[in-house]
Amino acid sequence: MQTEARPLDRNDVRTLTLAALGGALEFYDFIIFVFFAAVIGKLFFPPDTPQWLGLLQTYGIFAAGYIARPLGGIVMAHFGDLVGRKRMFVFSVFLMAVPTLLIGLMPTFATIGYAAPILLLLFRIAQGAAIGGEAPGAWVFVSEHVPPGRVGLACGMLTAGLTFGILLGSLMALVINRSFPPAEISDWAWRIPFLTGGAFGLIAMYLRRFLEETPVFEAMRARAEQARGIPLIKALAGHGGAMAVSLVASWMLTAAIVVLILLAPTNLPGLFGIDAVSMSLANLAATATLTLSAVFTGWCLDRFGLRPVMAVAALALIGGAYALYAGAQARPDLVIALYAFTGFTVGAVSIVPYVMVHAFPPEVRFSGVSFAYNLAYAVFGALTPILIGWVILRDPLGPAHYVAAAALVGAATILTFARPYSAALASGRAT
Repeated sequence: MQTEARPLDRNDVRTLTLAALGGALEFYDFIIFVFFAAVIGKLFFPPDTPQWLGLLQTYGIFAAGYIARPLGGIVMAHFGDLVGRKRMFVFSVFLMAVPTLLIGLMPTFATIGYAAPILLLLFRIAQGAAIGGEAPGAWVFVSEHVPPGRVGLACGMLTAGLTFGILLGSLMALVINRSFPPAEISDWAWRIPFLTGGAFGLIAMYLRRFLEETPVFEAMRARAEQARGIPLIKALAGHGGAMAVSLVASWMLTAAIVVLILLAPTNLPGLFGIDAVSMSLANLAATATLTLSAVFTGWCLDRFGLRPVMAVAALALIGGAYALYAGAQARPDLVIALYAFTGFTVGAVSIVPYVMVHAFPPEVRFSGVSFAYNLAYAVFGALTPILIGWVILRDPLGPAHYVAAAALVGAATILTFARPYSAALASGRAT
């Protein structure tokens, strides 16, 4: 059981709130693109482009954002370890807000021709770079701010903020599609989500400017211990074990989020004949329960420690995966309740940032966390949909098998190879 730590004070709460809000807005800005992909495909490419080709090109631009994530994360983490966490924490939300706002303002193909898709691609790459630095930067920033023994709760609240951003994007798309006819959406209403997200992102950037640099980085700077040269090379060369654990843990996170949250709404209707309305409501319920569970898992980490929480969370995640796919196969009419339960089990992903921020020493922490998280997400985020598409043709429960394998390997790796820094994990210290 963890030792008691002081409660969060006003500064801690302010830091966590602004970090979670900024993360929610960044993920909202990133995800709304996919909800309006069909409209964007019609407006930003030649009018004689077949609908399927326009949609394919739009998804290609969406994917470019994912490709840019690792590079953005590496660059921002590099400067975060050298010059300070706060500067990159502010810059990441700025880099997301401005392109989102510009997408909402930019002219379409009918006005500027082929410059439209080119600009859209450039803005999307900027958004991807911002996302690459946001999550790792936020995890490091708050873990170095909160008191020892509250790191789990901090990571859980931030993870909840990120998933809440996906929920906000889903709700915004629902509101727009129900409030405006298709002609008005295509004409101008599609811009509303981007303009709203960009504006609030700039507000979040302004508010983050008032946050203080982390005490851990200030202490390193006072002792002249911040990283020299290239922090990433030092993290790779001197902390290979921490890097390996972080990569495997990030794979578990990617499997849970991609398979159970992002792909399930597409796979389940075709597999088990679930109608679109029920599937949309079920996905909203799952995202909501995931948001709550992420905070709960973080609290449990501080209260009970890593080992028991990891063991229970891995088993729960496996149970949630089979409950969704096997349950929906047997009782498709219960998909909303089943998906809500599954979403709650996915809250286990809060364990991943908790492990990573403890695994690396402060001087290379940002670079180590960012590289492991973004590399794993880029590789497995790209390969998982392809693999799931292949296995699902052979076994409707194939996605559940994949999540179960990732959970077992992730839990075994964390519990086995986290021992070199088990003392830090036991005390809840990120220093």
